[in-house]
Amino acid sequence: MTRALELAAAAAAAGEIPVGALVTDGAGTVLGEGRNLREATGDPTAHAEVVALRAAAAATGSWNLTGCTLTVTLEPCIMCAGAILQAHVSRVVFGAWDEKAGAVGSQYDLVRDRRLPVRAEVVAGVRSEQSIALLRAFFAAQR
Repeated sequence: MTRALELAAAAAAAGEIPVGALVTDGAGTVLGEGRNLREATGDPTAHAEVVALRAAAAATGSWNLTGCTLTVTLEPCIMCAGAILQAHVSRVVFGAWDEKAGAVGSQYDLVRDRRLPVRAEVVAGVRSEQSIALLRAFFAAQR
């Protein structure tokens, strides 16, 4: 989570909503990193999670990230939860809950939905205070 928080801070410094993410394999080796890049790229899908998943898939040469963990500073949204399932990520670790748009336990629980053929383990609230502080500071500066 330390690295994800660093990526989130870098996103904020670049004018992006401060969310950072990384994908690690079963041994803890980082396969891909990402931070929000929507403003920089004009791409509505450039959420930190999607950026990290794309980097991990490129590094491994496969879309299938079974056995991998996605660590992210903010609970993933519906789009990102869908990407997590499509990539067969085994575990999602996140910091702050997203009570407005979260899809990994708050508003929805897409990655653990028993109706779907793929599910992921979820570990929530890891260093949530730091994630929340970054988000609050960013939005306070926007006002």
